[in-house]
Amino acid sequence: QPFLIKPFIDAYKAKTDTKINIVYASKGLAQRLQAEGARSPADVILTVDIARLNVYADKDLLAVVNSETLKKNIPAHLRDPGDRWFAFSKRARVIAISKQAKDASSIKRYEDLANPKWRGRICSRPGSHVYNRALIASMIHAGGVEAAQNWAQGVFDNLARRPQGNDRAQVKAVFEGVCDIAIINNYYFGKLKHSDKPNQRDWAAAVRLIFPNQGDRGTHVNISGGGVAKHSKHKSEAVRFLEFLTSKAAQDLYGAINYEYPVNPAVETPKELRSWGTFNEDQMPIARIAELAPEAQKVIDRVGW
Repeated sequence: QPFLIKPFIDAYKAKTDTKINIVYASKGLAQRLQAEGARSPADVILTVDIARLNVYADKDLLAVVNSETLKKNIPAHLRDPGDRWFAFSKRARVIAISKQAKDASSIKRYEDLANPKWRGRICSRPGSHVYNRALIASMIHAGGVEAAQNWAQGVFDNLARRPQGNDRAQVKAVFEGVCDIAIINNYYFGKLKHSDKPNQRDWAAAVRLIFPNQGDRGTHVNISGGGVAKHSKHKSEAVRFLEFLTSKAAQDLYGAINYEYPVNPAVETPKELRSWGTFNEDQMPIARIAELAPEAQKVIDRVGW
C-alpha cells in the first residue's frame, strides 16, 4: 500500500538521490511480469506473506542475489535457501483476548484454542486467508497433517460466528461481546490502538495480547519481503535498495509505520511493540510455510473453515 512504502522510498531517495517509479497492485502482478518477460521494467518486487512471495520464485521471476549484507542482516530461516527472496519485517500471529474474560488468560498455546471449553467464544477471519493458512502450515510442520486438522476442526467448532471480516473485525467483535478470543496479526492491534478514529482505539483497549507457545516452539511469524526482478536492468541498484531495507533506519521504519518486528537481529524491537509483550518466535524455515500451504488449504477445505 502506498502509505506503507512511501516513507522507505523517501528515505532511500534522500540517501542516494535515486529516482524510483512504483506500480501498486493488489493482484495480477506476477502475471504481468510473466507477460512482460525480458521487456519488464521492474527491478524490485515487494509483497507480504511468504506464500505470495514464493509465487514469484515458483514462476522464475526473481534473480539470485549474492549479498553478504543481506546474509548478515537476515537470519537464514527468514530468507530463501536459493537467495531469491528475503524477509524485511516480521508479523506475529497472536491471540487477542477480552480483558473481561479472566479465564481466557489461561491460554498459552495455539493448541489450547481447540479445547471445547472455548465453544462459542472464538472469532476468526476465514481459514483460507493467507494469514490463517500460514498458521495451519506451521501446525503441520510442528505436528503433522492429522494433528493440524484436528486442531483446525476444534477451532472451527469453537467459533462464535461464521468466519468473516479481517483481523480488525475480530477485535471489534471482542469489544462488542460477540466473542472473547480472536486470532490476529500483531500489527492490527497497533493500527487500532493508534487509530485517528476513537471507536477503533476503544476496540484495542478492550483486549490484551497473548504470544502463544512460549514454552515450546515459539509464536508463529510471517513476513513481508521481496527480491530482485529476474530481468532487472539495474540489478546492482536493486540489491542496494534491498540492503537498505535491512539497515537500522529502514528496520526502525517498519516498526514505526506498520508495527512490524525487525528481521535484523542487531536492531532493537521498538519500545511500543515491546510494551505489548516480548516473545520467542518459531524458528521453522519460513520457506516451509509456502511448501506446506497447499496441504494447509486441503485441511481448511475439509474442515470448512
